[in-house]
Amino acid sequence: TIETPHLHSLMCAVYVRVGSRHEDDGTNGVSHLLEHLFFRGSKSYPDSVRMNAVVEGVGGNLNGVTMRDSSYFYSPAHVDGLEQLLSVLGEMLTRPRLGHLETEKRIILEEMLDEVDERGRDVDVDNLSKRVLYEGHPLAMKIAGTTDSVKKLTLRAVRRHFERAYVGGNIVVAVSGPVKRRRVLDATKRSFKHLPRGLRLAEAVPVPLAPSGPRFKYVTLDEAQVEFRLSFPTVREDHPDSAGLSLLRRVLDDGLSSRLPHNIVEKRGLAYSVGAMIESFHDAGTFEIDGASAPENLAPVFEEVLRTLGTLRAGKITREELRRAKTRFAMHLDFLQDSPADLCGWFGGTELYRPAETFAQKKAEMARVTLAELERVARQWLAPERLVAVAVGPRSAKKKAERVISRAGRWLK
Repeated sequence: TIETPHLHSLMCAVYVRVGSRHEDDGTNGVSHLLEHLFFRGSKSYPDSVRMNAVVEGVGGNLNGVTMRDSSYFYSPAHVDGLEQLLSVLGEMLTRPRLGHLETEKRIILEEMLDEVDERGRDVDVDNLSKRVLYEGHPLAMKIAGTTDSVKKLTLRAVRRHFERAYVGGNIVVAVSGPVKRRRVLDATKRSFKHLPRGLRLAEAVPVPLAPSGPRFKYVTLDEAQVEFRLSFPTVREDHPDSAGLSLLRRVLDDGLSSRLPHNIVEKRGLAYSVGAMIESFHDAGTFEIDGASAPENLAPVFEEVLRTLGTLRAGKITREELRRAKTRFAMHLDFLQDSPADLCGWFGGTELYRPAETFAQKKAEMARVTLAELERVARQWLAPERLVAVAVGPRSAKKKAERVISRAGRWLK
């Protein structure tokens, strides 16, 4: 429970340690299918209309998300609606009807069309990059599954997955808002009284070492733009180098005055947008740079991105940039405390794997990072041999872009 008496609404989120990395080739997509089926009703709320009516009646909006390493179900609500909201969440996650299986499979197959072209080839840069980064590992599998794997999923497989993952040791219930912990505990005990005991799921397969790069994957697609992603496998969120990577990300992309948007968009007009982000799992992470450009600009964009990363590896970061990144990060943490959803994610989502740091601890960790530390982290993790580049677009852009990536060491010295 995150008590926030200064706010006027609450957020309830249930985090489950199950996602596509807990599947195999034969069950790929089952976590996502199960997420869909939860919304089809439970024993006490036999259809989606009655289930959603209760949540909407207290100001809520019921949602669910499946990711590679976890799933979560959430809704905001008026402070008076905590008990009703938890009642629905507890019911749908402990006593689901699991009906309309074939209908939901058809819906998912339609949803998956966003990720493929007319020939059925995957054209999603996130899927493509993860497949190269984590080749042969469950993290490489698609969250929604493949057309073949979804079609073959049976109710028996869904039930087996449900019984394995939706147990007490594998779930965190988080509530943030102007509520007291005793009230939350009492409501949760009533709402999840049917939750069976069980152990937390473990990921038995270790994350593979970084591929020997640089590596380049290009999928030809007749579109006006090229979508791209440059990825560097890095570290888990609680690794000592995580703070430095977070600040490097902000030096690169934290507003129009930061390096990537200034150099590529504002100064040279090579792309409409380009950004950097970090994706973290409990045992791994990736430092990613995404964007889209005209085909003729892809190679120049790659050059400029690599040149900009090279300046970080060379220690060409100013004290003012570091000060600004730290200040902006500290402000971001303050802003989080005005968001019940972000507070649930910070504390509840993290609790699936480890106790979360306090905001004061995180600020102190960031404050200790030096310019020398940033250079060391950049040199270690943003190295040419760790680079995986993926792009989807017209064939005309491939050759020059591939040449740039193959010579990445020229800029990442």
